[in-house]
Amino acid sequence: LDLLPHPRMKSWSRMLLTSLIVFSCLVPSVYSDEDYYKLLKVSREATTREIRQAFKKLALTMHPDKNPHDETAHDKFLKVTRAYEVLKDDDLRKKYDKYGEKGLQDEQQGGGRYESWNYYRNEFGIYDDDLEIVTLDRGDFDAAVNSGELWFVNFYFPRCHHCHELAPTWREFAKEMDGVFRIGAVNCGDNNRLCRSKGISSYPSLYIFKAGMNPEKYFGDRSKESLTKFGMQFVKSRVTELWQGNVFTEIESAFLSGIGWLITFCADSGDCLESQTRQKLAGMLEGMVNVGWMDCSTQAELCNSFEVTSSTTAFFPPGSSLKNQGSVLFLKTLDTREIYGAVMQHLPELEPLTKHSFKSKLARHRWLVNFSFGQKTMASHEYKKLKALLKDAHIQVGQVDCLTDSELCGSFYIQKPSIAVFKGLGIHDFEIHHGKDVLYNIVAFAKESVSAHVTTLKPENFPSDSKEPWLVDFFAPWCPPCRALLPELRKASIQLFGQMKFGTLDCTIHEGLCNMYNVNAYPTTVIFNKSSIHEYEGHHSADGILEFIQDLVNPAVVTMDPDSFAELVKRRRHNQTWMVDFYAPWCGPCQALLPEWRRMARSLNGMIKVGTVDCQKHHSFCQGEGVRAYPEIRLYPQNSNRRDAYHYSGWHRDAHSLRVWAMGTLPRASVDLSPDDFRNHVIRGKDHWVVDFYAPWCGPCQHFAPEFEVLARMLKGSIRAGKVDCQAHHQTCQSAGITAYPSVRFYPYLGTDMRQQGGEHVNSRDANSIVDILRQRLQQLSSGLLGKAGNFKVSLRVPAPCRLYPCYYLLLAFSTQLHFKLSAVDLFF
Repeated sequence: LDLLPHPRMKSWSRMLLTSLIVFSCLVPSVYSDEDYYKLLKVSREATTREIRQAFKKLALTMHPDKNPHDETAHDKFLKVTRAYEVLKDDDLRKKYDKYGEKGLQDEQQGGGRYESWNYYRNEFGIYDDDLEIVTLDRGDFDAAVNSGELWFVNFYFPRCHHCHELAPTWREFAKEMDGVFRIGAVNCGDNNRLCRSKGISSYPSLYIFKAGMNPEKYFGDRSKESLTKFGMQFVKSRVTELWQGNVFTEIESAFLSGIGWLITFCADSGDCLESQTRQKLAGMLEGMVNVGWMDCSTQAELCNSFEVTSSTTAFFPPGSSLKNQGSVLFLKTLDTREIYGAVMQHLPELEPLTKHSFKSKLARHRWLVNFSFGQKTMASHEYKKLKALLKDAHIQVGQVDCLTDSELCGSFYIQKPSIAVFKGLGIHDFEIHHGKDVLYNIVAFAKESVSAHVTTLKPENFPSDSKEPWLVDFFAPWCPPCRALLPELRKASIQLFGQMKFGTLDCTIHEGLCNMYNVNAYPTTVIFNKSSIHEYEGHHSADGILEFIQDLVNPAVVTMDPDSFAELVKRRRHNQTWMVDFYAPWCGPCQALLPEWRRMARSLNGMIKVGTVDCQKHHSFCQGEGVRAYPEIRLYPQNSNRRDAYHYSGWHRDAHSLRVWAMGTLPRASVDLSPDDFRNHVIRGKDHWVVDFYAPWCGPCQHFAPEFEVLARMLKGSIRAGKVDCQAHHQTCQSAGITAYPSVRFYPYLGTDMRQQGGEHVNSRDANSIVDILRQRLQQLSSGLLGKAGNFKVSLRVPAPCRLYPCYYLLLAFSTQLHFKLSAVDLFF
């Protein structure tokens, strides 16, 4: 719990902005005695890998094992360890960035434990220093393996002996296969949830991933040769044997498509590329350059026409010929990486875009544009792959040189090298990439962005006066939680397309505009609408955003002030129950509770009224109500003294636990059924029944119990609800054919004296779903029961051209489908 005394903060009244709904802001630490970033000597924008590297470096020098005579070593190292544990975890890092250490009071502190010095030296961060190995975590794993590139991923655990045995081989393998496919590593100690979701149950586990195919697990021995053989099976790029019958058609066809050829000529003298090297290069250059080979011992005349007398390898760009001196690149190396680098440098640059061509080219086509400032690096050569990788997504690729076209770049507020995706709707609908500057991340961003509806905003198109609702994310590119939020905004924009527009504003560029809206922490996400201000402090996820917007449209939680609390709670009706959350906006545990609180309120379906009181805004009122710590959850029951309240003291503050506690205070809507009750009221009675067959020891039964009470209340008046204890009444359950708990059965009254013991099975444990199923069943039954009541006289108005008998037979067919008997028909013309 967060205790009441806290540093003075700005009054929320200063944040009240017309037509704004603020829903989150990550702020620099204001409560921390010692800054966790400074303790680890990293910047606030540090990646997880950089944080892990920094901690390892400190661990090797600060560990108490290395400082046995320093009495303060233990406490110092505990602080550094705590800083690492928080900053490596996305959710804890968000809380810390926002509220400092005070926001972490509900989190486990680690109990003063840390590992031995040998662990940090030998087992910690196995692959963090290997440039060829990409260390993936929960935040970027899906983007990587769905980028279209081939990935070979090693799931390992730091304490796993076999993982450490494999590490040297995995490093050598990564260096050899670098560029052919991506080599990744996932630390399952730090990413337990990710590993569980991928079904990892042993270490090391090695898997091949590629978009469009199921992951393939490797079961062979762990030698570099075996790993290479297995991985190369998935490199499907074709290596073509060229000969007199196909060489000219193959080359001409590729040249017409803008694709060159890398050909190795194998003669009696000299060295040509080995088969596996050719296959590797075909994979590395796929979509950009075709790879082929020619056997000069059988195609001597053809090799002579290429002026080849000994084994060699040459790159033929589109349109090149031996007659055009210098257009063909002859390579004097057999090294895969050197050949790849030389070919990439020789490939043409991305299509240039200028202020004269920009608008017309981007008017109707989707483009990824690289805004550069004249630099030529290996990374810019790698960008040449983008055209091939984005071809299937129908995204064209070009570049703008901001040194020569500064006015064009300035119009988009581009101040440094940037990647942007234009979505085919003109030059104003675009999104700038703020993720890792690596190919797989850029490809994943481009594919997500063209399918989503998020726009990069600037002062000219900022929706301050828009009549349509907008969600605007104020952010800073250096802020890791901001970058983590962007993919979630894209997901939400797809689900809310047509209902709400989404935009992002970079506060490092548009500082004045952000200051205008009092944005001083990131990310601050705001909904522009003709409404009052509402703050969202839940998890930064697409689901969280959707739930928040759903609550805006149809609020499940009442925001209270002292007057409304007195009216709604203290003077509540005798049959009303209220749950109220007393909270403070600066309190970390309070913010963690808010999304669960809203979720609980929706699940209660109005059976219990739910509210919140902001104790920072109404401090004196909360003190008067005896609120001493935040969050404080109280339940004000029905049929009681209006001031009586139950205080929630449970350990768990999730929606399910809170609902179970709240429902336990209400009178039951279902009834317990003995064998006689079941026989007399359910099997032989004249009411519709829904029955929960359960066992007291069954965990899922206990979890389902509050759901059953919810549906019992929702169906009250139309369907009665009962429960049968199958431990106490085994014979009754056996007769009903119950083989698993809990089992839900529907027993409709069909007008007969007896019903079947087994009833109708309902395959759901969700209250709303069960209610929908049963109400649909009641509608079906009411249609069927009409037909059992006897004859009906039907009056049918038809147009004059309709003759009597065709109309009669049409109605007769209709009556047969509705199961009623037709006795008379009146036709009116």
